[in-house]
Amino acid sequence: MEIVLSAPRGFCAGVVRAIDIVERCLDEFGPPVYVRREIVHNPYVVRDLRDKGAVFVEEVNDVPFGATVIFSAHGVAPSVRLAAKERDLKVIDATCPLVTKVHLEALKAAREGHTIILVGHRGHDEAIGTMGEAPTRTLLVETAEEAAVVQVPDPQKVMVLTQTTLSVDDTAEIIDLLKERFPALVTSKTDDICYATSNRQRALKSITDDVQLVLVIGAENSSNCNRLRELAEDAGLPAYLVNGPGDIQENWLTGIDLVGVTSGASTPEWLVQSVIESLGPRAIRTVSIAEENVTFGLPRGLR
Repeated sequence: MEIVLSAPRGFCAGVVRAIDIVERCLDEFGPPVYVRREIVHNPYVVRDLRDKGAVFVEEVNDVPFGATVIFSAHGVAPSVRLAAKERDLKVIDATCPLVTKVHLEALKAAREGHTIILVGHRGHDEAIGTMGEAPTRTLLVETAEEAAVVQVPDPQKVMVLTQTTLSVDDTAEIIDLLKERFPALVTSKTDDICYATSNRQRALKSITDDVQLVLVIGAENSSNCNRLRELAEDAGLPAYLVNGPGDIQENWLTGIDLVGVTSGASTPEWLVQSVIESLGPRAIRTVSIAEENVTFGLPRGLR
């Protein structure tokens, strides 16, 4: 059996920054440091930070008055910031700068009187945070079927924004459909889907013709991991999203000689390697389509 690794894979700059923020807060302020929701969508990362003294809470109301709270990489709605202010919390914002860009676009569009159509996944923390910037002016669209029937008050004043971790192909289809329905549709000057999501999808596409099965290493609640699994399935391959070696079933690999492996933007590389090692001695080949050199600075107060 041969394993074909796609690259880039694993941590993106926003995830590296978010984890670094929590670790630096623990060093500077000492535990406990409170984090609203999962800092990134990976239970191994969360467990490691919890072991170091981070306390993960669902809402800022669970944080003691005057304590330090970190907002996750997925961003928050203004109502969450207000609640933190009311509890006199010291806020450290780990929101990915590329998510912040979408929030700012939503605010600008709302001020200009546009209805915002947000392409995203219902219930995902990022979509919830973005919609919170202009809740009365934002409509969520998840599929092409929904895009075909969504109604807006003024077809001449519509802007489309997207969650940063979507399928590039599916999102392009939805936006093309919206452009047909609303010729005056305003789009972002730069793509809202982040570079890491796009790169990981392109990298996986580059190996789908060469493998018989794909393992995507990552968490079930990771949007970009699920999109990778769907992309492999769309290519006609059996594909499985696994969170670690224990999730792999032996019968999946029966008769398989070529296994493609990738991982989402919140998956640590050591987890990928542990999955590979669990498969036993194998020939390993890496196919790389891009190099990533993106870094993001730390928020004020930690620089």
